[in-house]
Amino acid sequence: MLTSKQRAKLRGIASTGETILQVGKGGVAEALVKQVDDALTARELIKLRVLETSPAPVREVAQQLAEATGSEVVQVIGMKLVLYRRNPEKPVIDLG
Repeated sequence: MLTSKQRAKLRGIASTGETILQVGKGGVAEALVKQVDDALTARELIKLRVLETSPAPVREVAQQLAEATGSEVVQVIGMKLVLYRRNPEKPVIDLG
């Protein structure tokens, strides 16, 4: 679990980051989960956009992806969401 201080730091980092993936009409499919998992391993913190064609609401998509990848939802704002998962072998972000 992230503390509020850690979450705030991650939100700050994510605010300047690029949206790297989109969730569309396919919803949370196996291919998307694999892409998110790979991106979290490489970056630890990723930003996604949920398109209007998505079958599920943004918060539900965020929860599904977090459960499927073992990550944590940092924030959900509008149609965007941010996920975080620490890389145990090569940490990129220091939350100390």
